[in-house]
Amino acid sequence: MHKRKPGQRLTVQLVLNLLPRLLMSLLISLLVGGMGISTASAASRLVIEAALDQQVATPLLTAFSQQHPELEIDYRDRTSMGVHALAEQTAPGADIIISSAMPWQVALVNQGLAQRLDSDVARRWPAWAKWRDEVFAFTFEPIVMAYRLDLAGKMLPPSSHADVLRLLTEHADTLSGRVAAYSPSRSALGYVLYLQDSRYSGRFWSLVEALGRVNATLETSTQRILEGLSEGRYWLGYNLLGSYALQWAQSHPEVIVQMPSDYALISMRTAFIHRDAPHPQAARTFLNFLLSRAGQHVLAGETPLFSIRSDVLGPFTAQSLRDQVGQRLYPQPLDASSLSMLDGSRRADFLARWFNAYSGGAPTP
Repeated sequence: MHKRKPGQRLTVQLVLNLLPRLLMSLLISLLVGGMGISTASAASRLVIEAALDQQVATPLLTAFSQQHPELEIDYRDRTSMGVHALAEQTAPGADIIISSAMPWQVALVNQGLAQRLDSDVARRWPAWAKWRDEVFAFTFEPIVMAYRLDLAGKMLPPSSHADVLRLLTEHADTLSGRVAAYSPSRSALGYVLYLQDSRYSGRFWSLVEALGRVNATLETSTQRILEGLSEGRYWLGYNLLGSYALQWAQSHPEVIVQMPSDYALISMRTAFIHRDAPHPQAARTFLNFLLSRAGQHVLAGETPLFSIRSDVLGPFTAQSLRDQVGQRLYPQPLDASSLSMLDGSRRADFLARWFNAYSGGAPTP
């Protein structure tokens, strides 16, 4: 038998002794490396569930991505009710929840589904535009009316809520089937806007009756009303989100957007970090950006969403609205009082009265 040299025998023995440790080290390295890759991949994502048209939000998302190229944004555009239903689910997989249906957002926060944002910008945010440092309003969007140019050739276009009632009354035959408004039963925003209208207009119920007399189509979104105006199906749209309407009018000259001269309701889009956010740090980074001067500057200059901050200049700011309408701007409340809007019996009573005034019948499906 061939005899090993002493040095050779020692080397082989050392290798045999070290082999289990080497294998274990390799295995640990692979596991840690794999975990590192997985953790980095998870941390680099941001999932946003939003009732905010992605086309309108694109400048904001682009500016955020430029500041944080390491984060991959998964933006999911849904209806306000779709966002609400998803946020209530167990482990929804969402980091940020955005919606214009403010009472429903407050309800989600009240259920304990939001995380508190502890940051300098959050602490300095106006008290009227946040609740419990958990949900934050970051836009200041006027509710407007819009009409098709065809209408201007046949009647004096409306500039106030009183004008809308006058047109629906004096030109009922001409406008029959050519008016669109939100459905109060199928649209969360529509329901809230009608409630607000009923507070500030003494002729609100007469307006609802007039909408019924012209057989106004009850839509579920501003987008559908705008499409109907451009296609010529509608001549007049009532209570549209100004952010969407203003952007649409830029590329559709047949649609004219009118800010009400008597008073303007304000819809504030709100955002919060979901309690079960899978990427909480990314969520905090994004929400801080929404409230920051840089983020609000994008809102004021590159989107029609209107900035809340007073230290931001641009065509789309809360101050620019005040310059147009004065102090007759009525934002929806962002506090616990808005929960009363969701009271089941109150909502049922309001809808019954609304549809009775509109058509004398039960709520449409």
